[in-house]
Amino acid sequence: MIERLAEKLTPGELPAPLDGKRSAAVAVLLHDVGGADVVDDPRVLLMKRAERAGDPWSGHISLPGGRHQSTDRDLLETAIRETREELGIELEGARMLGHLAPLHPRTSGPLGIEVTPFVFVTEMSVEPTCGPEALAAFWLPIATAGSGSLDGTYAYPNSQMTFPSWNYEGYVIWGLTWRILSDVLALATE
Repeated sequence: MIERLAEKLTPGELPAPLDGKRSAAVAVLLHDVGGADVVDDPRVLLMKRAERAGDPWSGHISLPGGRHQSTDRDLLETAIRETREELGIELEGARMLGHLAPLHPRTSGPLGIEVTPFVFVTEMSVEPTCGPEALAAFWLPIATAGSGSLDGTYAYPNSQMTFPSWNYEGYVIWGLTWRILSDVLALATE
C-alpha cells in the first residue's frame, strides 16, 4: 500500500496558502508495521480534539493539523508544526510521500477554509504525546477501515444531515478526516 501511494503522490510543487486565515494543512502519518508475518495494513495516526467553546471541530476525531500562520514558510511547514504542537511528533524523520489536492470542509461556515493533506510514512514506532489541543491519540488500521468492516453513519447534531463514517474502538471518524482517508485508500488501491 505504501509503495503504491508513493507512486501516486509526488512531493512536486507545494500548494501556496490562500492567506493566513483561510488555509490549513494536516498530516496523514502512516506507520508501516511491516515484517514477514504482517499483512500490508499500515496504520494512520488520528487524534480526538479537545473540547473548546467556539471551535467547530471541538471533540472531533481528526488528523493532526491546523491553520497556516504567517511564520510558516509554506503549508508543509504548517503540517509539521501542528503535528509537533498537537501530538509531540517530529515529522522531519518521516518520509514525505506527497500531498493530496486541497479540500474544503462542508461544515466550516460561510468563510470556509482550504485544507491540504500531506502524506508521511514512518517505519519507526512513534508514540504521540497529546498537547493541549488533543484529548487522545490512536492508530487506525487504514485498510481495515476501507474494508467495510468499520462502516457506519454519523448524524450531524441538531440537523437532518448524515455522513458516512467508520467506528473504531469507540471513536467515530467522519467528515473531512473520513474524506481524506478515503482518498488515500482510493489512491493506494487504483
